[in-house]
Amino acid sequence: MKKIIIILSLCCVLAACNDYLDMTPRDSISDKVMWATTESAEYAVNSIYSYAYDIFASWPSQVGMTEAFTDELKYGSYVNFAYCYIPSRVAYGGADLTANFVSVYLGCWSSLYSAIRRTNEAISNLKSLGGGLDQTSQVRLQAELRLMRGWLYFELMKRYKEVIIYDEDLSKISIDKALSTEEEGWDFVLQDLQYAADNLPEKAMAKGRLDKGAAYALISRSMLYAERWGEVITAVDALEELGYGLLDDYASVFTVSGNKESILQYNFSYSDAVYHEFDFYYTPGGDYKLVDQQGGGYGTPTQEMVESYELATGGFPDWSPWHGATTAEPPYAQLEPRFQATILYNGASWKGRTIEPYVGGTDGWCQWNKEPQPQGRTTTGYYLRKWVDEGHNLLERTQSTQHFVLLRYGEALLNKAEACYHRNDPAGANAAIRAIRSRVGLPYTDRSGVALWQAIRQERRIELAFEGLWYWDLRRWEEAAEVYPTGLNSYQVHGLKIEPTAVDGEFLYTYVSVDDNDRNFPAKMYRFPMPESEMSSNSLVEQYPEWR
Repeated sequence: MKKIIIILSLCCVLAACNDYLDMTPRDSISDKVMWATTESAEYAVNSIYSYAYDIFASWPSQVGMTEAFTDELKYGSYVNFAYCYIPSRVAYGGADLTANFVSVYLGCWSSLYSAIRRTNEAISNLKSLGGGLDQTSQVRLQAELRLMRGWLYFELMKRYKEVIIYDEDLSKISIDKALSTEEEGWDFVLQDLQYAADNLPEKAMAKGRLDKGAAYALISRSMLYAERWGEVITAVDALEELGYGLLDDYASVFTVSGNKESILQYNFSYSDAVYHEFDFYYTPGGDYKLVDQQGGGYGTPTQEMVESYELATGGFPDWSPWHGATTAEPPYAQLEPRFQATILYNGASWKGRTIEPYVGGTDGWCQWNKEPQPQGRTTTGYYLRKWVDEGHNLLERTQSTQHFVLLRYGEALLNKAEACYHRNDPAGANAAIRAIRSRVGLPYTDRSGVALWQAIRQERRIELAFEGLWYWDLRRWEEAAEVYPTGLNSYQVHGLKIEPTAVDGEFLYTYVSVDDNDRNFPAKMYRFPMPESEMSSNSLVEQYPEWR
């Protein structure tokens, strides 16, 4: 996708040779011209597409990856910035979680409404100025825009539950406007996404634009939050009919572009100046050290996350020997394929070298809160592998261009498993879980009741690790306020401090906390606070009850 800047305004300049105004724009394009042809209208819609990346990466960057609010990830720097100590402040909760703090770092109210306003303006322009487009193009472009609007409103709903609804009727915009009910909000999201699903082409005919599959995938995700289980199941069944399925190799889902599991991916192009900086924040620090630069290792997986993975043969290893100090080698090599594809550990192969996350190693180890800036070293003994580009040559450029998978069939299948569970269809839930586990060679025996729910929970945690979903799952289940390990209260996360011994090739592994406070998720965080700016300008709203 090319980076497109569109200026929707009309400029007038004085003519040089007479007293009349030359009404021909010289450095911009009028709305009327923009929506006059299908080609130019598509460019206008492309500018709305960019919000897909904002939803996935840009807006969460205020606090880094939300996995850091859970037991999955730890940002190792003690400096009070977004990818450093601020995520720990969120995880520790307490007095830090004021309404203003949460609004600034987690809410995205203003950003989302700004995007919604632009999307509504685009739909309004399409309807009023797009008369020259053929009917098929008009309907398709409206479906693309409504998919984006439904997605944006979903992001609002999952944060606030009751929101202010605006559609493309711009005459209804008012400073004073009341909140919808939660039911009305989910109705609005579903209507937009269902319109998109009904009117967008299949992927093969979409020519790289938004397609029917993306709409169904978003229905399956959003209606999980709405607890409309039938809608979830119907959407996932539609995805299967469209030909989506699980890729044989889990790791390839995130590295092979355009595979059958990838429903919607965001592509980058260095030549078009469209890139990201994920590798700078998450690649092993040794990658930078080896080229005499500094970067990587800002956020690293925790020991708790590592211990969540099963053995490749099924079942969990006994990690108790590594909860003290031991020279025994951890059972990394025996863990299932999703661990190998997600986390880099001591001795793992990476870019033709061996990862060295130990004291004095190429990647190095940093003691949490004693050394304020790790400078690429890990505080947990691990690095992230998933999403990091192993083919990225830092000598050529620092920017990253590996694509991001925004929606995929693996998630949709687990959405269906959860919906089936709540619809008292254990057979459907078990079938979905078995498919997920079979892909990585893990055995599975059908379950029911609490055991089935625990299996669904486990597979969402592992299959979707570091895809930006786990924190939100715990919130929507309303389990986050419970005591760990069910919830996010009264615990600390850990890592392994790794030190070479006098014996060649032997290491001492010491279990260490990488927190200096117990973590805390107050129940009021099940809904984020309304920002003061909205309450001060809109007389028809007041702060949500949890934050009064």
